[in-house]
Amino acid sequence: MIAVSQPQTHSATTARSAHIVLWIFLIANLAIVELMFATASPPAHNTLTSIGRFLGLHLAFVMALQLLLIARLPFLDRRIGMDKLTTWHRWTGFTLFWLVLLHPTFVLLGYSQLDKISFLGEIPNLAGQTPVLLGMIAAGLLVVVAATSLRAVRRRVSYELWHTLHLVVYVIVALGIIHQMYEGSAFKTNVFTQVYWWGLWAFALIALFTGRFLLPVLRNARHQLKVAAVVPEADDVVSVYLTGQNLHRLDARAGQFFLWRFLGHNPWWQVNPFSLSAAPDGRSLRLTAKGIGATSAGLRRLPLGTRVFAEGPYGAFTAGQRATDKTLLIAGGIGVTPIRALLEDERLTGDIVVLYRVHSAADAVLHGEMQNLASVRGATLHLLTGRTGTGTPPVAPFSPENLSALVPDIVERDVFVCGPAGMTDAVLRSLRVLKVPARQRHAETFRLAS
Repeated sequence: MIAVSQPQTHSATTARSAHIVLWIFLIANLAIVELMFATASPPAHNTLTSIGRFLGLHLAFVMALQLLLIARLPFLDRRIGMDKLTTWHRWTGFTLFWLVLLHPTFVLLGYSQLDKISFLGEIPNLAGQTPVLLGMIAAGLLVVVAATSLRAVRRRVSYELWHTLHLVVYVIVALGIIHQMYEGSAFKTNVFTQVYWWGLWAFALIALFTGRFLLPVLRNARHQLKVAAVVPEADDVVSVYLTGQNLHRLDARAGQFFLWRFLGHNPWWQVNPFSLSAAPDGRSLRLTAKGIGATSAGLRRLPLGTRVFAEGPYGAFTAGQRATDKTLLIAGGIGVTPIRALLEDERLTGDIVVLYRVHSAADAVLHGEMQNLASVRGATLHLLTGRTGTGTPPVAPFSPENLSALVPDIVERDVFVCGPAGMTDAVLRSLRVLKVPARQRHAETFRLAS
C-alpha cells in the first residue's frame, strides 16, 4: 500500500505545480500588458483607436501563449496531459479568434473617424502600408484556420487535411510578428517594452522550435525506428510493430501516444496520432490503428523496414496519474489501444475493472489479448455490446445508474476512458453526476495533436 501511495502523491503534486506555473505565467504577463497599455506613449488618436491598441496588445500576448501551448513542452505534457491542455488550447484559440476580429475593427473605425471616410473606405487606405497589409493577411488566415476547427467542420474533413491546414499557423505567426514590430507604436514605447516583447517572442519561438523540431529530430536520430512487422487484427484494423536502437531510453509509458510519420507512405506534412497498444518493453513498440483516414487505411501495405519518424511520447494518460489504488478502465471501439496497454502495465497495481464497449462482439479488436491480460492480472473484464439507444429498455451502459450498477465502488476508483468523442463525453458526464473526484477522472481525446 505504501509503495502505491508514494507515486500517487508525487503525481498529484507535480500536476498541481504545473497548473500553478501556467497560471502564474498567465497572470504575470497580463499584468505587464495592462501596465504597458496604461503607460503607453504617445496617446492614441481617439477612443476607438485606443480600444484597438488595448486589444492589439492582448492579441500579441495570446498568440505567444498559444505557441507555448502547441509547443508540446514535456514539462506541461507529462504533468497536465493532452486532455487538460486541450481545454487551455480551445479557450485560447476562442479568445484569439475574437481578438483578431475586434482589434482591426476598432482600429479601422478609429481611423475612418479621423479621416472622415467610411469604414470600408479606410481598408484600402491602411492596406497601402505594408506592415498593416501583412497584419490583415494574418488575420484573414487565422479566421480560416479557426473555421476549420469548428466541430461541425472538423467532423467533415480528414485528420490529414485538418492537420495540414493548421501548418498555416506558422505563416500567421511570422506575419503577426512583422506587423507588431513595425506597425505597433505601443510595442516600442520604451526599452522595457521592447525587451519584454522580444523576450516573450524569443521564449515562445525557442520553445516551439525545441518541442516541435529539435527534440523529435534528436530522438529519431538516436532510436532509428523502422517497421518490423504488420499484423492485420480485423478487416479494417492493423497492428504495426516497430524496432529501433536504445528503446529503453525512450521513456515511453503505457497509455501514451506518438505522432507518426511513415517515410514514403505519407507526405512529411501529414502526421497521425496513434496510441501504443502494448506496454513498452524497451525492445519494441506496437501501435494499432483503424482504417479511417488515408494514412491509417494504408498501414497494412507498409513494407517491412520502412523508416518511421515519431514525435513523442506524449500524454499523461498513464498509471502514474492515479490518486487511488483501484482502477476502472473504459474503452470504446479503437480507443481500446491505450486501455489495453494500461492493462498490461505492471505499474497499474491493485483492483482493476475493465469495460470494453463495442457494437458487436465481432468489433471487439484485441479482445482475446484483453481476456488473457485480465486473467493474468486478476482483473474483471466486461464486454458491453449493442447500439446505444436501441432495445427495451434502451441500451445505455454509461448512464450514471448503469455505471454504478456495473462498478458499485466507482467513486473510490481512478477512471481512465478512451473512445469516440460521444462516448467519452457521456462517461465524463456520468462521472460528474456520480461525484467521482476530478483528480480521479482521466480521458484521452487527441484533440491537441495539431
